[in-house]
Amino acid sequence: MKVKRALISVSDKTGVVEFAKSLTEAGVEIVSTGGTMKALKEAGLPVTYVSDVTGFPEIMDGRVKTLNPYIHGGILAVRDNPRHKQEMQEHKITPIDLVAVNLYPFRETVMRQNVTLAEAVENIDIGGPAMIRAAAKNFKFVTVITSPTRYAEVAALIKKDGCVSGMLRMELAREAFAHTAEYDDAIQKYLSEQVAK
Repeated sequence: MKVKRALISVSDKTGVVEFAKSLTEAGVEIVSTGGTMKALKEAGLPVTYVSDVTGFPEIMDGRVKTLNPYIHGGILAVRDNPRHKQEMQEHKITPIDLVAVNLYPFRETVMRQNVTLAEAVENIDIGGPAMIRAAAKNFKFVTVITSPTRYAEVAALIKKDGCVSGMLRMELAREAFAHTAEYDDAIQKYLSEQVAK
């Protein structure tokens, strides 16, 4: 599967500009959100704002921005399913072949002294885990990256071959599910502590 379009939305921006630059040089279109888009634009990279894809602005202080059929349909479509392909055409949904997402810094937030419950809750990511899980579920067709340590390897493969191998996509999907599981575990532990108080 050739990687033609990538969605990048990261809280930890380590290496993201270099990664996006490599993808752009390989002819990959970049779609992005708020802070990530700003960082990429400031680096002079072409980027499509997620609201231009969804036709809807980021709302509720950024709580709602990627929860949209134009995003999740693009990620979850089974590319060799004729009905899925037809529905994508009917609804003008463009495939998303790579999802690079890492999550709001919940663990780092709750480790700070005197953090409030409200601050902790605002650092519970919703759209990020949804995109990660969607891409990981559809690893047959989509590459998912949750760690900056994988950027160089994936970018090199895309520059060389235009795609990522099926086995690596599956391994990245495994990492992605581990990532969201650990994230959810941190949230439930924190909330358990609050209930106990």
